[in-house]
Amino acid sequence: MTATSHASREQRAIRLEDSWKQVLAAEFDAEYMQTLRQFLREEKARGKQIFPPGEEIFSALNTTPVDSTKVVILGQDPYHGVGQAHGLCFSVKKGIALPPSLLNIYKELQSDIGFVPPEHGSLTHWAEQGVLLLNAVLTVEAGRAASHQGVGWERFTDQIVKILNEQKSGLVFILWGSYAQKKGAMIDRRKHLVLQSPHPSPLSASRGFFGNRHFSQANAYLARQGKTAIDWQLSPDPD
Repeated sequence: MTATSHASREQRAIRLEDSWKQVLAAEFDAEYMQTLRQFLREEKARGKQIFPPGEEIFSALNTTPVDSTKVVILGQDPYHGVGQAHGLCFSVKKGIALPPSLLNIYKELQSDIGFVPPEHGSLTHWAEQGVLLLNAVLTVEAGRAASHQGVGWERFTDQIVKILNEQKSGLVFILWGSYAQKKGAMIDRRKHLVLQSPHPSPLSASRGFFGNRHFSQANAYLARQGKTAIDWQLSPDPD
């Protein structure tokens, strides 16, 4: 089997929502993506544990199609603890302890819109309504934060942001922290609403994340665009 046919078989095996597959087809054929695939194969061959599981790497795109996207929240890289990452930034599955940043997001929601915090950390309900919960880097080695930065994912997710910026209008981009704000520098503020504040991490939340009122501002903007507001309230049981 040639390298080309092996790559083609891998591409067919990737489960990606049709609208994203169409606009990202060139990225999957690009040399950097072949290099990224090889990197992930070699890491696994060395016995390293990679999060999230392969079938969940593209969960953000699979849950929120291009034309359904109304709000984009940019994260940095996946949680690196066992069972935490499932492909949606800041989100964890039911039964997993809530990370500190997510607890602070819940506190701001509570202050902003009267949110009632659930005991779980699954944000899938947001994603299903059009909130693209996109990490800049889509994989990580277990126990090693930021271990897959600089291996190609940033270029891939830059293209996602570029596509949304150019092909859509009236989106809300929520950028928490300097990393997300740097990544969002390409966004046209004349076409979209960009909301920025410090990161919800315990190290920075008190410096301006608390009180940013991004959730109510996002809904007010969507209403002005004639779009349905996001129901930020999460069910007590995500299942």
